[in-house]
Amino acid sequence: MKMNYAAPIIDGYNAAVGTIVAVLSYILGEHWLLFVAFLMLNVADWLTGWMKSRMAGKENSMAGWKGVLKKLGYWLMIMVAFGASAVFIEIGKTIGIDLGITTLLGWFVLASLIINEIRSILENFVEAGYNVPTILIKGLEVADKVVNQEHKEEEEKE
Repeated sequence: MKMNYAAPIIDGYNAAVGTIVAVLSYILGEHWLLFVAFLMLNVADWLTGWMKSRMAGKENSMAGWKGVLKKLGYWLMIMVAFGASAVFIEIGKTIGIDLGITTLLGWFVLASLIINEIRSILENFVEAGYNVPTILIKGLEVADKVVNQEHKEEEEKE
Protein backbone atom coordinates (compact mmCIF):
# COMPACT_ATOMS: atom_id res chain seq x y z
CA MET A 1 0.00 0.00 0.00
CA LYS A 2 1.52 3.29 -1.17
CA MET A 3 1.01 6.48 0.88
CA ASN A 4 0.35 9.79 -0.87
CA TYR A 5 2.22 12.36 1.23
CA ALA A 6 1.56 15.21 -1.21
CA ALA A 7 -2.24 15.14 -0.82
CA PRO A 8 -2.38 17.10 2.49
CA ILE A 9 0.01 19.71 1.07
CA ILE A 10 -2.02 20.07 -2.12
CA ASP A 11 -5.26 20.24 -0.13
CA GLY A 12 -3.78 22.91 2.14
CA TYR A 13 -2.54 24.89 -0.86
CA ASN A 14 -5.95 24.67 -2.57
CA ALA A 15 -7.70 25.78 0.63
CA ALA A 16 -5.34 28.74 1.08
CA VAL A 17 -5.58 29.91 -2.53
CA GLY A 18 -9.37 29.43 -2.51
CA THR A 19 -9.64 31.52 0.65
CA ILE A 20 -7.49 34.30 -0.82
CA VAL A 21 -9.56 34.38 -4.02
CA ALA A 22 -12.82 34.41 -2.03
CA VAL A 23 -11.65 37.28 0.19
CA LEU A 24 -10.36 39.31 -2.77
CA SER A 25 -13.61 38.70 -4.66
CA TYR A 26 -15.62 39.85 -1.66
CA ILE A 27 -13.56 43.02 -1.09
CA LEU A 28 -12.75 44.01 -4.68
CA GLY A 29 -15.65 42.46 -6.55
CA GLU A 30 -15.71 40.07 -9.44
CA HIS A 31 -12.90 41.90 -11.25
CA TRP A 32 -10.43 41.56 -8.36
CA LEU A 33 -7.81 40.25 -10.74
CA LEU A 34 -7.47 43.74 -12.29
CA PHE A 35 -6.62 45.21 -8.90
CA VAL A 36 -4.12 42.44 -8.17
CA ALA A 37 -2.58 43.03 -11.61
CA PHE A 38 -2.24 46.74 -10.79
CA LEU A 39 -0.59 45.87 -7.47
CA MET A 40 1.85 43.54 -9.23
CA LEU A 41 2.64 46.31 -11.73
CA ASN A 42 3.26 48.69 -8.80
CA VAL A 43 5.77 46.23 -7.37
CA ALA A 44 7.39 45.63 -10.78
CA ASP A 45 7.71 49.38 -11.41
CA TRP A 46 9.31 49.93 -8.02
CA LEU A 47 11.70 47.01 -8.55
CA THR A 48 12.68 48.06 -12.10
CA GLY A 49 13.18 51.63 -10.87
CA TRP A 50 15.46 50.36 -8.11
CA MET A 51 17.27 48.13 -10.62
CA LYS A 52 17.79 51.05 -13.01
CA SER A 53 19.14 53.24 -10.19
CA ARG A 54 21.40 50.49 -8.92
CA MET A 55 22.85 49.85 -12.39
CA ALA A 56 23.48 53.59 -12.81
CA GLY A 57 25.04 53.83 -9.33
CA LYS A 58 22.38 56.37 -8.29
CA GLU A 59 20.53 54.47 -5.56
CA ASN A 60 18.69 56.79 -3.20
CA SER A 61 16.52 55.48 -0.38
CA MET A 62 14.60 58.77 -0.23
CA ALA A 63 13.67 58.47 -3.92
CA GLY A 64 12.60 54.88 -3.28
CA TRP A 65 10.29 55.94 -0.47
CA LYS A 66 8.88 58.72 -2.63
CA GLY A 67 8.09 56.04 -5.22
CA VAL A 68 6.28 53.95 -2.60
CA LEU A 69 4.27 56.98 -1.47
CA LYS A 70 3.42 57.74 -5.08
CA LYS A 71 2.06 54.20 -5.46
CA LEU A 72 -0.05 54.66 -2.32
CA GLY A 73 -1.36 57.88 -3.85
CA TYR A 74 -2.45 55.93 -6.93
CA TRP A 75 -4.43 53.54 -4.74
CA LEU A 76 -6.07 56.49 -3.00
CA MET A 77 -6.93 57.91 -6.43
CA ILE A 78 -8.60 54.63 -7.38
CA MET A 79 -10.53 54.60 -4.09
CA VAL A 80 -11.70 58.17 -4.67
CA ALA A 81 -12.79 57.40 -8.25
CA PHE A 82 -14.79 54.30 -7.28
CA GLY A 83 -16.06 55.97 -4.11
CA ALA A 84 -17.26 59.02 -6.03
CA SER A 85 -19.01 56.68 -8.44
CA ALA A 86 -20.82 54.94 -5.56
CA VAL A 87 -21.85 58.31 -4.11
CA PHE A 88 -23.18 59.53 -7.47
CA ILE A 89 -25.17 56.32 -7.92
CA GLU A 90 -26.75 56.76 -4.48
CA ILE A 91 -27.53 60.40 -5.22
CA GLY A 92 -29.09 59.29 -8.50
CA LYS A 93 -31.29 56.79 -6.65
CA THR A 94 -32.34 59.53 -4.25
CA ILE A 95 -33.37 61.96 -6.99
CA GLY A 96 -34.65 59.32 -9.41
CA ILE A 97 -31.89 59.50 -12.03
CA ASP A 98 -29.83 56.50 -13.16
CA LEU A 99 -26.20 57.54 -12.63
CA GLY A 100 -24.82 54.00 -13.02
CA ILE A 101 -22.68 55.26 -15.90
CA THR A 102 -20.44 56.95 -13.34
CA THR A 103 -19.03 53.50 -12.51
CA LEU A 104 -16.91 53.99 -15.62
CA LEU A 105 -15.05 56.74 -13.77
CA GLY A 106 -13.28 54.23 -11.55
CA TRP A 107 -12.57 51.82 -14.39
CA PHE A 108 -11.08 54.53 -16.60
CA VAL A 109 -8.89 55.74 -13.73
CA LEU A 110 -7.71 52.16 -13.13
CA ALA A 111 -7.07 51.58 -16.85
CA SER A 112 -5.14 54.83 -17.16
CA LEU A 113 -2.99 54.03 -14.12
CA ILE A 114 -2.29 50.50 -15.39
CA ILE A 115 -1.08 51.95 -18.70
CA ASN A 116 1.11 54.46 -16.84
CA GLU A 117 2.64 51.72 -14.68
CA ILE A 118 3.48 49.57 -17.71
CA ARG A 119 4.99 52.58 -19.51
CA SER A 120 7.06 53.41 -16.43
CA ILE A 121 8.33 49.82 -16.23
CA LEU A 122 9.33 49.97 -19.91
CA GLU A 123 11.06 53.35 -19.38
CA ASN A 124 13.01 51.83 -16.49
CA PHE A 125 14.11 48.97 -18.74
CA VAL A 126 15.16 51.38 -21.51
CA GLU A 127 17.11 53.55 -19.06
CA ALA A 128 18.78 50.43 -17.64
CA GLY A 129 19.99 49.54 -21.14
CA TYR A 130 17.48 46.85 -22.12
CA ASN A 131 16.21 46.62 -25.67
CA VAL A 132 12.42 47.00 -25.34
CA PRO A 133 10.43 45.92 -28.43
CA THR A 134 9.01 48.91 -30.28
CA ILE A 135 5.68 47.14 -30.77
CA LEU A 136 5.17 47.11 -27.00
CA ILE A 137 5.87 50.82 -26.65
CA LYS A 138 3.66 51.73 -29.64
CA GLY A 139 0.88 49.45 -28.40
CA LEU A 140 0.84 51.24 -25.06
CA GLU A 141 0.72 54.61 -26.81
CA VAL A 142 -2.36 53.47 -28.73
CA ALA A 143 -4.01 52.14 -25.54
CA ASP A 144 -3.25 55.40 -23.74
CA LYS A 145 -4.81 57.42 -26.56
CA VAL A 146 -7.97 55.28 -26.50
CA VAL A 147 -8.38 55.44 -22.71
CA ASN A 148 -7.62 59.16 -22.45
CA GLN A 149 -9.20 60.28 -25.76
CA GLU A 150 -12.23 61.96 -24.22
CA HIS A 151 -10.11 63.83 -21.66
CA LYS A 152 -7.76 65.12 -24.38
CA GLU A 153 -10.69 66.24 -26.55
CA GLU A 154 -12.09 68.23 -23.63
CA GLU A 155 -8.72 69.92 -23.06
CA GLU A 156 -8.54 70.90 -26.73
CA LYS A 157 -11.99 72.56 -26.53
CA GLU A 158 -10.90 74.78 -23.63
